[in-house]
Amino acid sequence: MAGLILTALPQSAPAAPVTASVAAKGETVPVGTAAADAADDPAIWHDPRRPARSLIVATDKKAGLYLYGLDGKVRDFSPDGRLNNVDLVDMGWRGVIVVASDRNDEAAARLRLYQLDTRRTKLRPLGTISGGAGEAYGVCLMRVGAGVHAFSVLKDGTVTQVAISLRGLAPRGRIVRQLKLATQTEGCVVDPRSRTLYVGEEDRGIWAFDARAGGAVTGRLVAAVDGAQLVADVEGLALAPAGRHGGWLIASSQGDNAYALYRLPGLEPAGRFRIAAGKLGSTEETDGIAFHPGRFGRRYPRGLLVVQDGNNAPAAQNFKLVSWSDVLQVVR
Repeated sequence: MAGLILTALPQSAPAAPVTASVAAKGETVPVGTAAADAADDPAIWHDPRRPARSLIVATDKKAGLYLYGLDGKVRDFSPDGRLNNVDLVDMGWRGVIVVASDRNDEAAARLRLYQLDTRRTKLRPLGTISGGAGEAYGVCLMRVGAGVHAFSVLKDGTVTQVAISLRGLAPRGRIVRQLKLATQTEGCVVDPRSRTLYVGEEDRGIWAFDARAGGAVTGRLVAAVDGAQLVADVEGLALAPAGRHGGWLIASSQGDNAYALYRLPGLEPAGRFRIAAGKLGSTEETDGIAFHPGRFGRRYPRGLLVVQDGNNAPAAQNFKLVSWSDVLQVVR
C-alpha cells in the first residue's frame, strides 16, 4: 500500500497591523552633544498640584543628565559623563529620587543617584553605588517600603537587582539577585501593581520577570519580535497604567520608527503608531521612552509620553512630547 503523503496547504501571511500617526505637541531643547547619537532616555516627574510645573529628566549619553520643563527649556544640567538610561521614583517625604545608569567605566556598571529638587528645579547629587560587573545600559526602579530597588540592565543581558537604602548621609546598595537574558538588552520598566519587571531583549522581544527579590529568576517571552507588531531593535519600554490591572505596555519598535502597544494584563497586541512630521518633526530610531498618567495641562489632558528622537537634523538629538489622548484616539 502506498504511503500517505501529506501536503501542507499554503497559508496566507497574517495581515500587517495598521500603524496610526500622531504629532508631537512639544519638544525639548537639543542635547549639547552635536552630530552624534547622544540623547537617549527620559523620565517624568508629575506635579499633581501644578501640572504645568512638571519636569523631565533625560540623558545625553556622551555628557550627562538634563532637567527640562514642559516648555522644553533646560532647567539644570549635571555634567557627569556617560549616563545612558534614567528613571525616577517619588519617595514622599524623602523626595524624588533619580537614578541613572553610569557607563563611564565599561567594566564596572554604576548607578548614579540624585535627589530632584522640584521647587528649585535642580538635581542634587547623592552619590554612586555598584550596578554589577559589566557595561551599564538600562535602568528602572521600583519602590519597596522605605527603599528603592533598581534593576541595572547590562549590555550583555545581565540584569542586576540592587536594593538601595536611602537612610544615612549617603545611599547604600546591596545586590540581591541577578537575572540573565541571552543577548543584548537595555530598556526595562516595572509594573508596581503586579510586581512585574519587563525587559527588552533587542533582537528577540520583551520578557516578563517576577520583580520581587525572592521571586523566580526565570522569565517568559511575552512579546516576540515578529517584524510586524514589533520590529527589532526593541528599545525603550514604558507603562501606561489604567485601573488595578489594565492599561498598556509601550515599546519602541526602533526598526521601523514606530511604537507598539500591548494591552495589560494579558499583553495582547493593541495597536501601534508613529510620530509623524507635524510642526515639530517626526521621530526616528527612538531609544528611550517614558510615560506618566494624569493631567499635564491643556496640551496633555490624559497623560504625557516622552520619546527620544534619533534624527532631529539639522539640530542635535532631542526629546519629543506627545499627548496620550492623541494616541488613544488613533489606536482604538
